[in-house]
Amino acid sequence: MLQSNISDRVSLLNTRFAETQAFELLQSALVDSQFGKIALVSSFGAEAAVLLHMVSEINRETPVLFIDTELLFEETLQYQRELSEALGLSNVHVLRASEAEVSAADPNGTLHQTKPDACCALRKTAPLLKGLTGLNAWISGRKRYQGGKREQLPLFEAEGGTGRIKLNPLANWTGADTTAYIASNELPPHPLVARGYASLGCAPCTVPAKGREGRWPGQSKTECGIHFDNGQVTKPGASA
Repeated sequence: MLQSNISDRVSLLNTRFAETQAFELLQSALVDSQFGKIALVSSFGAEAAVLLHMVSEINRETPVLFIDTELLFEETLQYQRELSEALGLSNVHVLRASEAEVSAADPNGTLHQTKPDACCALRKTAPLLKGLTGLNAWISGRKRYQGGKREQLPLFEAEGGTGRIKLNPLANWTGADTTAYIASNELPPHPLVARGYASLGCAPCTVPAKGREGRWPGQSKTECGIHFDNGQVTKPGASA
């Protein structure tokens, strides 16, 4: 589909759903054929249970893409298995870089120390790109209150050059909204939240902190690079 057509469509979608609640927006996306093939991309992190629960309420067979960088906390891997089972999610796809790719680019497992952007590209961005092949749209859990360029986050984005649309159903949620939803639906929290982790990524690159401040501490890097702009990976050092 031409980029101009996608941009026009996204503009119409943002107008149409501007006042729509997150669950209703997600429901429309998952049942309306106009969105085509769609998947939820989930980190199974601190706030991931919200969208995962909504998806389970609408269609438990919805594809869920989980990127296992093989550097994640063991608690995240366990949470992914347990939450998927508890919610009855039957179509979870675990994405990883191949052994050959990791062996060639990070034979000593130290790439995250020397070239963290390259490590994210290898272990996270490339596997996701493969996982998104053939999809028309994907769902992200990003929110405006998380800061940076996310403060201007729309409900729908045109993923330039890819022919895909990205949905951000929780874009206008607050931290209080997230906390209230998890509590009211009695969703199990990620086990590391109680230890002060508000945002969870790879174990070597994450420390306990508020918001996303615990990601890549001491570096200007604030993103892993799985979001795309005009068909290109967002620079991992940018707050996109």
